Amino acid sequence: EVQLVESGGGLVQAGGSLRLSCAASGFPFADYAIGWFRQAPGKEREGVSCISSSGSYTYYADFVKGRFTIHRNNAKNTVYLQMNNLKPEDTAVYYCAATEICQYEYDFWGQGTQVTVSS
Repeated sequence: EVQLVESGGGLVQAGGSLRLSCAASGFPFADYAIGWFRQAPGKEREGVSCISSSGSYTYYADFVKGRFTIHRNNAKNTVYLQMNNLKPEDTAVYYCAATEICQYEYDFWGQGTQVTVSS
């Protein structure tokens, strides 16, 4: 069974930090790129970051560049999203998803983890 399980969300004050984790199982993790997405209430889902299967390529949306860092540990089948200098507008449910290549459609999705940033 394919699983992507996000964790690490929570409530933090503006300027604070959180580290999200995405633990994968049931598919060849090292062959897949992993992306992070978010969806705020009343808004469409948007892409946040992506890391290639080897970790050699990373992508960041403009609104998180310089604040968020993505990395992966293929030995642990886990991808991390370090989020620093959080802003209230970062409040959303964060999802991780798996795809062959970052620019492709995503095959597998997690259930999401809530991130709330208070002002």
